[in-house]
Amino acid sequence: MMALSELKGLGKARLEALEKAGIRNLTDLLLTLPARYQDTTTITPLGEIVPGGEICVSGYPKAAPRLSRFKGMTSVTLRLCDETGSIPVVWFNQPWLQNQIKPEDPLTLYGRIDRDKQGRIRMASPVKVQERGITPVYKALSGIPPKVMRDLMRQALSQLEDCCQETLPDILRLKYGLCERNFALRQAHFPETKENLMIALKRITFENMLLYQAAAASLRGERTKGAVIPADERACRAYWDTLPFPPTGAQERVLSEIAKDLSAPHAMGRLVQGDVGCGKTALAFGAMYLAARAGYQSALMAPTEILARQHLESAQKILAPLGIRCGLLIGGMKAKERREALQCISSGEWQAVIGTHALISEGVEYENLGLVITDEQHRFGVRQRRMLSRKAEGEEEKSPNALVLSATPIPRSLALVLYGDLDLSIVDELPPGRTPVKTRIVPDEKREGMYDFIRSEARQGRQTYIVCPLVEESEAIDARSAQETYAELSMGPLSDLRLGLTYGDQEGAEKDETIRKFSNGELDVLISTTVIEVGVNVPSATVMVIENADRFGLSQLHQLRGRVGRGARESWCFLMASPNERLKTLCETNDGFKIAKKDLELRGPGDFLGTRQHGDTLIPGMAMGADVQLLEESSSCLKWLRSPGYEEEWAQVKESARIAFARVMEDIAMN
Repeated sequence: MMALSELKGLGKARLEALEKAGIRNLTDLLLTLPARYQDTTTITPLGEIVPGGEICVSGYPKAAPRLSRFKGMTSVTLRLCDETGSIPVVWFNQPWLQNQIKPEDPLTLYGRIDRDKQGRIRMASPVKVQERGITPVYKALSGIPPKVMRDLMRQALSQLEDCCQETLPDILRLKYGLCERNFALRQAHFPETKENLMIALKRITFENMLLYQAAAASLRGERTKGAVIPADERACRAYWDTLPFPPTGAQERVLSEIAKDLSAPHAMGRLVQGDVGCGKTALAFGAMYLAARAGYQSALMAPTEILARQHLESAQKILAPLGIRCGLLIGGMKAKERREALQCISSGEWQAVIGTHALISEGVEYENLGLVITDEQHRFGVRQRRMLSRKAEGEEEKSPNALVLSATPIPRSLALVLYGDLDLSIVDELPPGRTPVKTRIVPDEKREGMYDFIRSEARQGRQTYIVCPLVEESEAIDARSAQETYAELSMGPLSDLRLGLTYGDQEGAEKDETIRKFSNGELDVLISTTVIEVGVNVPSATVMVIENADRFGLSQLHQLRGRVGRGARESWCFLMASPNERLKTLCETNDGFKIAKKDLELRGPGDFLGTRQHGDTLIPGMAMGADVQLLEESSSCLKWLRSPGYEEEWAQVKESARIAFARVMEDIAMN
């Protein structure tokens, strides 16, 4: 097989860039699929365009392009015309285009259709099309231009037969209508037709889903001996009887499932999934109670210091009265505090340790760790869970039991794929008396009335979140920014209230101080990005305003909405956007699982997980955009393979999975 370095156009710098991206040989290169495609096979008449997608248009400029400047940025604008209508076109920070485009010259463009700040349809920063077809667009790599990447792929495809062998048994491909692997790879890189591209992507995505599940099943099958924590129904009932509120039926069922796992000889690996407010924290403390009762330590890892502190406060109220000593370990501690905390953990004085990633940092030793709990699964991966688990492995090599909590509703079909190394429990019942958050779509013309309502709530000691999609103002993206909104409201409609501002890149101490003030009621309004999506519990917050709500997925909107409605008072969520089917779904139900199911149907798994935007996914190839049916078919295929009579085929798929995920498994094993 040809070496990667033998390809024309690859010097030392480009080879290093490929290496950095994990591309070490021709096979790696050929399995690096396009992030997306530019489809210029169809021209959309200008009179028929609608916002929200990428299209190809053709026409002529009505007049010479105009160059403008704004806060250090430039924009080139023109009006493109054809026989059906016209549309404004804008390019940002490409001033040279002013001299390259002439009036009345034919011009074919490919790009996204959106709206400007006045709500007018436009085409923003399109590319000029020289030759029409389906062009692959690869994830940008430093020093490797798109044209060079496409040329490298063409060269590599000449070696395809030597590099990429078939991974799936023939009987499986025929049963599920999948093309051969090499046909799929050729068409995925350079599609001859849209039909061929769809056939190729179906094969590749199905394979990736199946192999991921097979790899996860192997991990699950390799579970080590666990710390056996004797627990039965009487122990569970004893815990529930200590709480000031009765458990829901779902809580009782899930704690029983946890107790059964803890009593088993192999280490527990269970995901507890439930909507905001369903009582997952009470379940976590129940598991910690069962561990302490049997003489074991437990550790609960939260994604933020604020959430860790809130968990400690709750643990002091629920576990401390039961004689369970609780303590906190976070990154922001002073040296003396940290030394004392490490001593309490290593000596076993603290039976329940609560903290952040600091729990898996160097120097942390546990006396007898039997249970690890991670909160908010989408913030942690398999590696972090295993790093925490390894803190407990001693001479007997018994792993602690692992419990994972997630407040991000995910349809069962997707959860079974994503968390294949875990058993799944769903808390599908909310405690009685919880007041649902009222959700309304608010058009911009009713903004002033909404601000009046926020002021009215503040006079009654109630607080408001205002969430924006951007940190700072951008001419390129039509959306409100947190900084712009903070400045505007501080000097305008909410100038008489106490306002705070926080965002992801804000200095840590400043961010923590702002959120602390809001949590303590020292601020009336917190303006932020989605940084507050996880880790803030403020019962007196009754209003959630989400700017440009149509820019968020339904599941994320539901997560943000869950920041309010945590007290006894009536709470509201205002979606600042024009009405559409997605947002109406949010107004009609507070059931996170129904919302997630709708979100998955409307956007597909790639967008649902945010992988199309970020190019990073738990399941490689998911970003190509599978549909729900394909997701379910791959799960049923795994069951079919593991049934009697298909041992040879199952062995082939397991081996393909081992090869495909070798580096991932090595990475996990090393950490």
